[in-house]
Amino acid sequence: MRLLVVIIVAIFVSAYKTGNKIEYPMTKKVDTVDIYFGHSVPDPYRWLEDDMSSETAEWVKAQNKVTDNYLEQIPFRNNIKQRLTDIWNYPKISAPVKKGGRWFVMKNDGLQSQSVLYLKNNINHEGQVLLDPNKLSSDGTVALTLFQVSNCGKYLAYSVAGGGSDWNEIFVKNIETGQMLDDHIKWVKFSDISWCGKGFYYSSYPQPDKADELKGENKHCKIYYHKLGTQQATDEMIFQDIEHPERGFYVMLSSDNNYMVIAGTETTSGNCIYIKDLKNNTPIVNIVPAFTHDYELIDYVDGKLYFLTNYDAPKYKLVALDVNDAKKPKWEDIIQESEGVLKSVNYVGDKLIANYIEHAHSKVKVYSKYGEFESEINIPVMGTVSGFSGKPTDEFTFYTITSFTTPSLVYKYDIKNNESVFFQKSELDFNDSDYETKQVFYESKDSTKVPMFIVYKKGLKLDGSNPVLLYGYGGFNVSLTPSFSLTRLLWLEQGGIYAVMNLRGGGEYGEQWHKAGTKMNKQNVFDDCIAAAEYLINEKYTSEKKIALMGGSNGGLLVGAVINQRPELFGAAFPLVGVMDMLRYHKFTIGRYWAADYGTSEDSEEMFKYLYKYSPVHSICDSVDYPPVLVTTADHDDRVVPAHSFKYIATLQEKYKGSNPVLIRIETNAGHGAGKPTEKVIEEYTDMFAFMMYNMGITPKY
Repeated sequence: MRLLVVIIVAIFVSAYKTGNKIEYPMTKKVDTVDIYFGHSVPDPYRWLEDDMSSETAEWVKAQNKVTDNYLEQIPFRNNIKQRLTDIWNYPKISAPVKKGGRWFVMKNDGLQSQSVLYLKNNINHEGQVLLDPNKLSSDGTVALTLFQVSNCGKYLAYSVAGGGSDWNEIFVKNIETGQMLDDHIKWVKFSDISWCGKGFYYSSYPQPDKADELKGENKHCKIYYHKLGTQQATDEMIFQDIEHPERGFYVMLSSDNNYMVIAGTETTSGNCIYIKDLKNNTPIVNIVPAFTHDYELIDYVDGKLYFLTNYDAPKYKLVALDVNDAKKPKWEDIIQESEGVLKSVNYVGDKLIANYIEHAHSKVKVYSKYGEFESEINIPVMGTVSGFSGKPTDEFTFYTITSFTTPSLVYKYDIKNNESVFFQKSELDFNDSDYETKQVFYESKDSTKVPMFIVYKKGLKLDGSNPVLLYGYGGFNVSLTPSFSLTRLLWLEQGGIYAVMNLRGGGEYGEQWHKAGTKMNKQNVFDDCIAAAEYLINEKYTSEKKIALMGGSNGGLLVGAVINQRPELFGAAFPLVGVMDMLRYHKFTIGRYWAADYGTSEDSEEMFKYLYKYSPVHSICDSVDYPPVLVTTADHDDRVVPAHSFKYIATLQEKYKGSNPVLIRIETNAGHGAGKPTEKVIEEYTDMFAFMMYNMGITPKY
């Protein structure tokens, strides 16, 4: 590809609206043209990629003002905010996790910006505050992203991120005295904290230029070892790959700390694997050089390293590697591939606890450490199970069950006796028996059967009059399994239907299902989504213009592409922090990793044309009657940079000739979503539900 960038500044009005239509901000256009295999593609809003410029800041301010003015006119907006606040205001406690011989939980009194880390010496006691992230900032925008406890149980290493960024900083605290150590590590991203000996391993990148902190490509990842009481500048560099600066690396350790596994990544699919015998200090050995499959270390078991992998197993299996034959690896199956997708395995209490997904909900089986099936753990609802952390010597562990209408239920599992005992539940005042969850299988355009969950109040009349919130993702092997949401509760109690699509591109049926929604198959994902909307209409759940389509990140791409193709189906659309420019996504932060799912505009002319055809920014049409659109993004999003959403809404406001609102909500001091303080979450969902209900003719019943 040859890039021609000619900057000839010309001011245009993006889409001035007159009369009772919205008057959008004036958006400058520039004469920027990219050449792809001889095809010229204008990029008139390229200047919005500079998120640090004063000009972009003024544009953001102007867009937010228009959006705020529109939302302020909605008469029930404040009522929605009050109801969401009331729903949110109850104590929330996580399942206990054992680290370094101590028990830890996360608690939130109700409306605290961030949950607080508590230490428990007895799992039945309330515990004491160990770390309160709310004291780390004045506005609650600094979040605790990870904590790990030293093997001796004396030190807490934890990472925090400010303003929603993926950049993390690591600090260390003496658990016994409460004293903060001087240790401080910066420019950490996509890293664990792996304690070993008198310090820990971590991954980091070189310090970027100030202007590129949130949008520059992240390259030259290195693994370091930090010894307690020393400065970051003296940390020992353990591993790097000079010849492949685009690769990322992270460390996994066996529970006995005798073996280190380094995983290298080039994309979101497949990794390479290196191992090192730490006990005997052997050289690092590359045992899996290719990036064709996924390998995740589970633990060291009787002379063998156990890995979860999709090598020769699209639905994953558990395999073992004899550490004495590491230079010529021969994999031994421990838990073979089965009908369900094996999503995770925990080696705890000398048992293997295997968490499967079958038709997009959880099933848990217990095996001996040699892979012999022993029992299945009863899951009382069609939901999602998580947990089972611990050491091979632990006698019990905890797990959590949740569903669309079930707030977290925590169980204590006696491993030796194979007994589950109820431990704690949410204190939310909510009667789940008032609601029903149905799983259906509908036909997509090519006759593929696609599962979808439909949640609603019991007694629903199928007369085509019900409003639906339709949610999807469809990418990166991500599975959308049942989960509880306070924000959805507001929608359900108003008589709305919530529907979740398990689109191709996800991981619900293994790697084949994933690949069926990637690269030149990406249109399958959009077809699956369109077919879901048509199913809901044909089955009289709802009708055209009564469906609100929502998705975030890759799901934002889904929304943008689908409303370009079938706008008449929807009464509102919410592309949240979406990947909207498919020709340039790989040029920012870690966007290049997504190429395994998307392909890039530089791969081939065929790939360029395919991406260009569905790219939300490039496929907006001036003859289409778009539904009301509210785009969301944030100024500190360094996962999917806000330029995607900026360029998309500028193009939509320019080309759309109708009267429906097409707006953008740009959050400040926030990122891709993780770590967002409670108040900001409530405000964001208040605005989305107010926008949705107002434009779909729904008046809340309070």
